[in-house]
This record gives sequence, C-alpha cells and structure tokens, in this order.
Amino acid sequence: MDSLIALVNRIQRACTVLGDHAGDAALPTLWEALPSVAVVGGQSSGKSSVLESIVGRDFLPRGSGIVTRRPLVLQLQKTEQGLQDYAEFLHLPKKRFTDFSTVRKEIEDETNRLTGKSKQISPVPIHLSIHSPNVVNLTLIDLPGLTKVAVEGQPESIVQDIENMIHSYVDKPNCLILAITPANQDIATSDAIKVSRQVDPAGERTFGVLTKLDLMDKGTNARDVLEGRSYRLRNPWVGIVNRSQADINKNVNMIAARRHEREFFATSPDYSHLACQMGSEYLARILSKHLESVIRTRIPGIASLINKNIDELEAELACFGRPVAVDARAQLYTILELCRDFERVFKEHLDGGRPGGDRIYVVFDYQLPAALRKLPLDRHLSLQNVRKVISEADGYQPHLIAPEQGYRRLLESSLSYFKGPAQASVDAVHFVLKELVRKSIAETQELKRFPTLQAEIAAAANDALERFREDGRKTTLRLVEMESSYITVDFFRKLPQEVDKGRNPTPSSVDQYAEGHFQRIGSNVSSYIGMVSETLRNTIPKAVVYCQVREAKRSLLDHFYAHLGKKEERQLAQLLGEDSVLSERRQQCAKRLELYRSARDEIEAVSWSG
Repeated sequence: MDSLIALVNRIQRACTVLGDHAGDAALPTLWEALPSVAVVGGQSSGKSSVLESIVGRDFLPRGSGIVTRRPLVLQLQKTEQGLQDYAEFLHLPKKRFTDFSTVRKEIEDETNRLTGKSKQISPVPIHLSIHSPNVVNLTLIDLPGLTKVAVEGQPESIVQDIENMIHSYVDKPNCLILAITPANQDIATSDAIKVSRQVDPAGERTFGVLTKLDLMDKGTNARDVLEGRSYRLRNPWVGIVNRSQADINKNVNMIAARRHEREFFATSPDYSHLACQMGSEYLARILSKHLESVIRTRIPGIASLINKNIDELEAELACFGRPVAVDARAQLYTILELCRDFERVFKEHLDGGRPGGDRIYVVFDYQLPAALRKLPLDRHLSLQNVRKVISEADGYQPHLIAPEQGYRRLLESSLSYFKGPAQASVDAVHFVLKELVRKSIAETQELKRFPTLQAEIAAAANDALERFREDGRKTTLRLVEMESSYITVDFFRKLPQEVDKGRNPTPSSVDQYAEGHFQRIGSNVSSYIGMVSETLRNTIPKAVVYCQVREAKRSLLDHFYAHLGKKEERQLAQLLGEDSVLSERRQQCAKRLELYRSARDEIEAVSWSG
C-alpha cells in the first residue's frame, strides 16, 4: 500500500528538481495535481513538535515567535529495517545528513539565505526528504504559523502575507489540511480551524489535531472535541502529547517521548477509551492511509493530466527540432535542409504565401509615380530657363529654323532628373528584400537553434542582395541614359509647325512672337518628357524585378552553397552550434517529457497492481 505514496514522493521530488512545480490556474502542474498534506496552525501551537513526533527525530528549529519562515516540504520515505536514518535537501542533492542537529542548522541557514536573520518570511519552499525505517511514506508541508499582529522586525503586512502563503497551498482541492490546535485554547478561536472552515467547510479534507492535552487545567478535558461534538469533521480528531520544554532541554529522545505519549492516553481516565486512536504514531498511520486512498481515487485525473502534458511536451520538443548530427555528411545535409527551409519561407513572402512581398508593389505603384510627379520639371522648363538654355545653346549665331541644340540640351538635362527616382526604386526594393530576409530567418523555426548558421545565412543573403542592388542600379540608370542617348524624332516631326502669316511684326509683336516661341519649345519638351516618364514608369519596375527580385528568388544563397561545400567538418559543426538558451530549454523539455512518461508508466503499473 505504501508504494503508491512513495511513487508520488518521487514524482513530486523530480518535478521540483525540473522546476515543474509552479503552474497556472488553467493548467495545473503534475506537482499540484498530486495530493499532499499542509500543516496549519497558529504560532506556538505545537506544529513543529507534531512533525518531529511523526518523524521520530528532533530536527526542526525552535524558539519563540515566528520560527518557520519558509514552507518546508517534508517527504518521508520508509526504508528497510536496519538501515540508518538519513536526510537530504534538494538544494544539496549530493549530501546526506545522518546527524539531525545539522539538519536543523541547515534549515536555519537556508532560511536566512533568503530572508536574512530578520523575522521576514519567504514563500520559496525548502525541500527535505527523510529516509527511515521508522516513518510511513508521507508528504507534509510545514507552513509558517498564523499570527494576529506584527512584532518588531516584521512588516505590517506579515499577518496577511502568512495567510496568503497558507491559502496558496490549502486552497487546492488536492491538499489535505492538518489543522493543529492547542487543547488549552477554545476551539472556536482556533486559527487553524478558521482557515480550514474557509476552504473546506464540510471538513472532508481536514484532520484536526489537538496538542498540549497534558497541559490543560485540572478538572478540564478535550473529550467533546476529540469525540467530534464541539466541531465535527469527516475525519477523526487526534490528540497528541508532545515533549515538554523540560524534556527537550534534557534531550529526551523520540522513542521515550512516544512511549510516554502512549502511557498518557492509556492511563488517562478522560482519554483511555480513545487511546487506540490517539498519538503521533496513529496520526501518521491514518494520514498515510488516507493519503494513499486519495491518491488512488485521483489516479484517473492524474493520468489524464500526465497524458495532456506529454502531448504538449512532445509538440514543444518537435518545435526545437531533432538532435544535431555528428557526421560531416549528415551535418551538411542538415545545413542544406535548413537553408532550403529558409528559402521556401523567403519565397512565400515574395509570392504572397506570407505578408511582405506586397510592399514591393507599393514601391512601383505609389512611391515611383509619386517621385516622378515631384520632379522639378515645371521649374526647369519655365519660360525664363527655356530662353536661357536656347540662347546659350545658339552661341553668337541664332538658330535659323529650329533650335536643335537647345532642344537637345533641354531634353538631356530634363531626362537626368529621372536618375533619382530610378535609384530610389532600386534602394526601396533592396530594403524590402533585406527585411524579408530578416523575417524569413526569424520564421524558419528550426534555424532558431543555430545562431551561428543564422548569422552566416543572413550575411550571405545580404551580400547577394547588395550585388543584385548594384545590378539593378546599373540597369535602371542605363534605361534613363538610353532615353537621353537617342531622342525619338518622330515625336517632334508630328508636332504642329508654326505658320508664318507673312506680316511684318512690330517691335511689340516681335517680343510676343519670341515669348510664344519659347513657350512652344518648353511645351514640346514637356510633352516628350511626359512620354518618357510613362515609359520609365513601366520599365524601371521591370528592370528592378528582373535584377533584384527574380535573382533573389533564384540565387540568393548560391555563393553560400559554393563556399559551404569547401568547409571542413569542424567548421560545419560550428555552424550547427545551438543557441545556449534554446539548447537548455530543449534539454529541460526532454527531461520533463521523460519524467511524465516515467510517471505515467509507474502510475499505470501501481494502479493495475492495486
């Protein structure tokens, strides 16, 4: 019967080692799902003495006021007869304590490590396991004693802090409550019973314990409480007689203390009829038996929780990817697979499977046309500037029919303005592609494990994008220069020609004619530039896509692949060096998965055998 509790103890201990003991309300951890016993009572109610009586060892710190300042998770594990008692702390996993006075000192030191030597408290538990043939398998959680006022050295909030800490344990439906109350105190004023009534009003998971029965005033007794008349619980009340302070000072051992306790109940006229149901040994037995029974009834729910956690851990472990290969060929294959995964994600961004590629279209459909519209062509083809350019182009000999050189200079200077939007389009698409490379690396799940490989892929991809940008810049500038290199003469031949009416103009009409002449030249050049602008609006995107986007899809990592084949095994291994944080998370996930699988197998085996 003890094997199931021993199994739960092992699972809880393993959960604590792996940090799997602090879940949320939506998904309780395995540690929280496993039943345990919380020891609750007011200060100086005798909690420590009860625990020492159950263990049969003197090992807890003593003193006045608040002594227990951190929860103590005490796991008792029964060993074979003849073996020596020993204790182990979770924070000192390789050290066994056989001298229990040093256990007390270690509890004090570990408490002070977090709280200092003040009277502060901490919710961080101390985990202690005691192995002995004289104990029953049991998990007890000793909590700070309830108090009503803060004393010197304590914060004003300590009363509420202790209550909150206790409720963080006893509120859980899987927690049994060991409510400690001194017999010389009115049960109606019991701090422990008050907490129990709040969370367990039916008394189904509360065990009432009366201490200090031997210290009651003569002529009084606690039979009404022990027989369940004063305050009824589903489980029996148990009376305890602890060692007196004088016994403690005389180092009376637990064997003698237990014998004295049995004699007290057997010879007491008030309690002799209850003697077989009193004492620390009986309390330990019924707690162990009840805990084993509760665990057995909880097995289906525990198994369901374990299976759910296994599914989630397996999915999480799958996200971390398979173990890194040690063979050079396998490493190369892994790197190539990861690169292909990255390229697939990158292409999905460009082709529309993932967001981002649409920003390139925005460059062509909005940014480029807007830049073309903002070119200062109106100012450049103003009447003043046209007159200036035409006059300077003719030199000392004015043109006879059409200002050929002036037209060409106006056209060439106007067309040079298109270089800015062309290069801006190339740069804008380049930055979009760089951002898509960054996002694609981040979204390639398994690449997260390998920061060195991530950096190498990012560097290779960005180098390639720089080459593509340079090709795009050269190509788009060539498009502009091609327009400057050869003017479409048919455009100007089809323009309506000025008709000479044969009249001798007056000086004022000559000025008017000259102004209209230059206006007409500016208008003709503006019309031609408009035609070229429409052409470049269509051809610049084609050049950018051909030189940058198309090449990024086709050959983004070609140079990386060429150099990858020349790398030695040591260099390949460096590329597959895992991120330390992710590696740690992966190891923890694997350990927790192993714990849950082992727990499932053991619980199933024990439940079938029962």
